[in-house]
Amino acid sequence: MNDRSTDKFRDECGVFGIFGHAEAARLTYLGLYALQHRGQESCGITASNGFELRSERAMGLVSDVFDAETLNRLPGASAIGHVRYSTSGEVSIREAQPFLVACQHGQVAVCHNGNLPFATEERKRLEQEGAIFSSTSDTEVVLHQIARSRAASIAEAIPEVLCETEGAFSMLFLTPESLIAVRDPRGFRPLALGRLGDAWVVASETCAFDLIDAVYVRDIEPGEMLVIDAEGLHSSNPLPARPHSFCIFEHVYFARPDSVIFGSSVNESRHKMGKRLAIEHPADADIVVPVPDSGVAAGIGYAAQSKINFRFGLVRNHYVGRTFIEPEQSIRSFGVRIKLNPVRDLLVGKRVVLIDDSIVRGTTSKKIVRMVREAGATEVHMRVSCPPTLSPCFYGVDTPNKSDLIASQKSVDEIRRFIEADSLGYLSLEGMLEATAFSAHESCVACWTGRYPTRITREAESQWAREHEPVPSD
Repeated sequence: MNDRSTDKFRDECGVFGIFGHAEAARLTYLGLYALQHRGQESCGITASNGFELRSERAMGLVSDVFDAETLNRLPGASAIGHVRYSTSGEVSIREAQPFLVACQHGQVAVCHNGNLPFATEERKRLEQEGAIFSSTSDTEVVLHQIARSRAASIAEAIPEVLCETEGAFSMLFLTPESLIAVRDPRGFRPLALGRLGDAWVVASETCAFDLIDAVYVRDIEPGEMLVIDAEGLHSSNPLPARPHSFCIFEHVYFARPDSVIFGSSVNESRHKMGKRLAIEHPADADIVVPVPDSGVAAGIGYAAQSKINFRFGLVRNHYVGRTFIEPEQSIRSFGVRIKLNPVRDLLVGKRVVLIDDSIVRGTTSKKIVRMVREAGATEVHMRVSCPPTLSPCFYGVDTPNKSDLIASQKSVDEIRRFIEADSLGYLSLEGMLEATAFSAHESCVACWTGRYPTRITREAESQWAREHEPVPSD
């Protein structure tokens, strides 16, 4: 079973960095472990001992890639790390981050959460000028530009390059002497600053701070560059100001519910989404059942608002690997059943409200509805805690082509019939924004409206289409 065929949006990537701690690599390992949900294809850590950078990267999960021996090869008091799911580029060790290079400015490593829609055009220009690339990643394009900069230092070259870079980027750079964090002016992707004793930490999500007993200080602001060195923090805003475009899907699905993203509790947002969903789309039912795990908080909110009993009627197997060997005699809905299983005594004879965070192609939702009905439910009402997804994302979320998004091809009632539900209700855009407490003018809602906050070239769209070819549903 190809993991890319699963009917869910893909978490983009996660970054973690620390400066000023004797166990920098080990704490980075723990930080990446907390961010594992943001990427499961590859991971890496680069550490500095004050004189040179050393790096370890591999395909696989953090706990499989790093052990005591590996971490011992990464001495030093500063480090950055990355977990990856590809939104740009191929799937191979060549794409694993952080990228580490030596250039006229010295050694520098970089890791990136986001996506740069115009990197393909810039890459072609650099190749024509003689540049040699070792990966297909958009992040490496930025590294090439920094290496070619005539600025006096890395800290000066970074804003020089990123001022001309449009797209989504929360980036960490590591040199032998400093850790540099920078966030794009629109603030698409999250990036938070924390403190651990005398050490400073930076991460995609605050849940990474909790694991290592670090304290959340604040978000790194859109357009801010933060240089951390032996003299402390040096904050500047060298990038041109832009309207904010916070990715609301972080609150809908990507982030862990125990994180604070864009200054707001993810769990609270999802709980409010569920309550608003119950107001907008009530159902005459006996139990509310979330599709675990991302539907749980919204399901609790829906049940609280509707006064319908909340039950864990679906159990998730949390120990699922990347591939499975199916028996020769095919098992119906194998891909879904290996991850979810119904609790029959909770479902039999019940009118069920199923709560999920989104519907992408609709194939998985259809299988889950069938599974619940076959377990004995008399009615199945599907409720979704975000609006219908109409358009692909170009800012760091792995979404299918527009033609594969069921909501761009079918009406809500046609989707209901396709997934075989008795009723179907999506949370409105206004309801979702109200639940997250973000206004429309400071949020990126392009995947629901098709209105992108930056220009998207036809070449970028064509490149996206090539990288996201339709996957046959089983």
